[in-house]
Amino acid sequence: MSITTRAAVVESGGAPFTLTDVELDAPGPREALVRMVATGLCHTDLGVASGGLPFPLPGVLGHEGAGVVEAVGSAVTSVAPGDHVVLSFTSCGDCRNCHGGHPAYCATWLPLNLTGGRRADGSHTVSRHGEALGGHFFGQSSFAERALADERSLVRVDPGVPLESVAPLGCGVQTGVGAVWNVLAPATGSTVVVLGAGAVGLSAVMAAALTPATTIVAVDRVAERLELARELGATHTVDATREDIPDAVRRISNGAGADGIVETTGNTGVLRQGVDALAARGTLVVVGAPPFGAEVALDVNGLLAGKRIVGLTLGDSETQTFIPALVRLVGEGRLPLHRLISTYPFAEIDRAVQDMTTGKAIKPVLTF
Repeated sequence: MSITTRAAVVESGGAPFTLTDVELDAPGPREALVRMVATGLCHTDLGVASGGLPFPLPGVLGHEGAGVVEAVGSAVTSVAPGDHVVLSFTSCGDCRNCHGGHPAYCATWLPLNLTGGRRADGSHTVSRHGEALGGHFFGQSSFAERALADERSLVRVDPGVPLESVAPLGCGVQTGVGAVWNVLAPATGSTVVVLGAGAVGLSAVMAAALTPATTIVAVDRVAERLELARELGATHTVDATREDIPDAVRRISNGAGADGIVETTGNTGVLRQGVDALAARGTLVVVGAPPFGAEVALDVNGLLAGKRIVGLTLGDSETQTFIPALVRLVGEGRLPLHRLISTYPFAEIDRAVQDMTTGKAIKPVLTF
């Protein structure tokens, strides 16, 4: 039996979100029906809604959900009705990377999360007036009052922590934190630079502040975001409208360069400057995603000093252990995620999009 719910549908690339009733399929054996309490708005959602990223439209997006389980499929064992859950990406669970604890690099990640718009078996999870819509976005499509989610997208969390405060953990926050903890793993006394002080970048700043790194540099073009970065743990800030990034990093590091850099802007010019700012044996983590096919030219001889450039998806996180740890840090006040969040009623999703696009809001969270 299908379930009728209210959802924000994107009719075509560049169209606004339209609130309308849709029908969810009944939960499959490895799925759960979740009543949404909150869901974050991410740049990936905006990229798809604009037509810049491939996804079948009309469709239902949303991939930073948090809610309460209402019903589960016959084979679900990890959650039960009444559980509080954070929704993240899905994965097959059977490939080498899934078995190795790296589900963000699942062999079928793209069709399961982004490009497919349907279950792995080809069936649809959401429809309208009998016509199938793009759904199953990151295994959840959480821009709706109820979502049909893959079991592997669900992470049971402490019910004592408000779901509105942890919804962004499913994508943006775990990406920024994972870049620092899972890839850079800063050594004592090291220098970490974060390029871009948006939600992902500021999450990386907060993560770096919980490591032995002693110099944490935030780089952005907006003074207010640089000030917030200082309040969240940055020891230094660089206004990219006034200073050359490599020169500034060398100045701050007494000529050594950065041991680790997180590039969140998706700007290939900024990426190149980041590589030039690395110390010998330094690592740059590429998080920001420019348009498909974007390329960057590098000084090959400059790489011979042991510099490493690493691409990253979703923090390379094993969500079942990583997200509960982040929830605990949020609950204890050690990861002050509330400083990034602005809440909006679900019906005001277009205002949230506008505020995010103009930079007024760092991390909009829709509430139901």
